Amino acid sequence: MKYPIIYVPFMKVSGMALFPFILVSQRSFIKDENIIRHEIIHLRQQLELLIVPFYLLYLTNYFINLYRYKNHYEAYYHIIFEREAYARDRDVLYLRHRPFWAFMAYWKTKTTE
Repeated sequence: MKYPIIYVPFMKVSGMALFPFILVSQRSFIKDENIIRHEIIHLRQQLELLIVPFYLLYLTNYFINLYRYKNHYEAYYHIIFEREAYARDRDVLYLRHRPFWAFMAYWKTKTTE
């Protein structure tokens, strides 16, 4: 499935998935396969959780992590949805064989970061 990619120059992050759009902060990122794949993984997660619950779980996971790690970056990188996307955004074939609710595999596992 093709998703519309929108250039948003004032955005502070490289990319963002807001169903059904992918937003990027630099025009060159439109062609960056890893960033686009990362955001498509988020779009799949959003669809699997019927969109609104995804955002609620994402924010809840972030705030729990912020309490746990006392650091924005640690909290962000430990969100289960981000862990899946970062772990798989370089795998060209991942989206073809990605299991339903694949993010759940990152719920309790520890990262080596």
